[in-house]
Amino acid sequence: MEIRRDFYLEKLIKRKNNGLIKVITGIRRCGKSYLLNNIFYNHLLNSGVEADHIIRFAFDSADDLYLIGENLIQIEKEKRGVNSEKFMAYIRSKTTADGMYYLLLDEVQLMDCFESVLNGYLRKDNMDVFVTGSNAKFLSKDIVTEFAGRGDEIHMYPLSFAEFMSIYKGDKYMGLSEYMLYGGIPLVVLREDASDKATTLQNLFSEIYIRDIFKRNRIKNIEELEDLLNILSSAIGSLANPEKLKNTFKTVKKSKITSKTIKKYLDCFEDSFLIESAQRYDIKGKAYIETPKKYYFSDLGLRNARINFRQFEQTHSMENVIYNELRMRGYSVDVGVVTVVEKDQDGKINRKQLEVDFVCNLGSSKYYIQSAYSLPDEAKRKQEIRPFRKIDDSFKKIIITKDIVQPYYDDYGILTMSIYDFLLDSGCLEK
Repeated sequence: MEIRRDFYLEKLIKRKNNGLIKVITGIRRCGKSYLLNNIFYNHLLNSGVEADHIIRFAFDSADDLYLIGENLIQIEKEKRGVNSEKFMAYIRSKTTADGMYYLLLDEVQLMDCFESVLNGYLRKDNMDVFVTGSNAKFLSKDIVTEFAGRGDEIHMYPLSFAEFMSIYKGDKYMGLSEYMLYGGIPLVVLREDASDKATTLQNLFSEIYIRDIFKRNRIKNIEELEDLLNILSSAIGSLANPEKLKNTFKTVKKSKITSKTIKKYLDCFEDSFLIESAQRYDIKGKAYIETPKKYYFSDLGLRNARINFRQFEQTHSMENVIYNELRMRGYSVDVGVVTVVEKDQDGKINRKQLEVDFVCNLGSSKYYIQSAYSLPDEAKRKQEIRPFRKIDDSFKKIIITKDIVQPYYDDYGILTMSIYDFLLDSGCLEK
């Protein structure tokens, strides 16, 4: 069964022949290779490109390596990269006719001097280059800089809820519950049995994500790394910083880990796209607050597998889903802070910080969003809209709830909508 990834396909189509190297990044197993080598490949064929003008090459494929006189086992034994001269000779032999050639290169970081090779292809008018990668430099957020400003990044996430529902057999209410539990890694979504899904997620975590981070960053103490991951998994959407986490280690683990080491580990998690951080933003002061930050998992299934599905809070999970959806749609997302000065019953002046879950920006569009699992009464609603009432600009203010409601505006112009409408209608914020 093929899961359509039209959102990303359109991004690739729009970038055809733009003179840049198209770099598909994202957490491992989110579907990058399938997008490039199946979905985009078929699009090229259907749009009239001849098959012999599309060159697909996977640098981790024994069959493909055989075509250039390389041996996968020998490469592994010798702990070296694929010979770039052999690869370039192969490409020269395949690009002898007129017309544009499309190079679809998978796991290209396994080739020696891949940056130089790809930069060389940029100078050729008859080549359009698309690449994916899953470790080393290609799991770095700074990948585009490897190509001297001539890289064009397409960042890919696991399945969105809309993509998930395109193959889910139940209704959207059951679907969201499963999505929040097992996430959107395609390999997991296509599994039928619940225990199989859970086992697959746990295996992915231990055999791929942790191992890659450990090897790539030369981590000396893997137990500390995993302990930190467990702490983050148990506190998604909570404010944290290295110093606060250091104190947690000291209290719970009797550990002497330093805040510097914790910062390094956090950077490793973010560079691998396993987690993302949202910085705090002073809405009235129009300035960023360096720490603490909030951390969200790129896939909730991985987060839940990390804690053996024992700690499933709907409130924080829903917040994580909303954050991921906003990021997938291209918004920059911060945590809003509104400072208010109020008098208590005794007339004493107090300063308080109210929080807006998400401040979202994309071009000229800006939204303030609160994630409210439920709005059972007017008191809860007043609590949620209180920060909005303290913001004096005209940008749209939205409450997203898991309650089943039709979208409506209140007397203050605040929009309330259900999470189902938000997740399934990509244009809902503009309505």
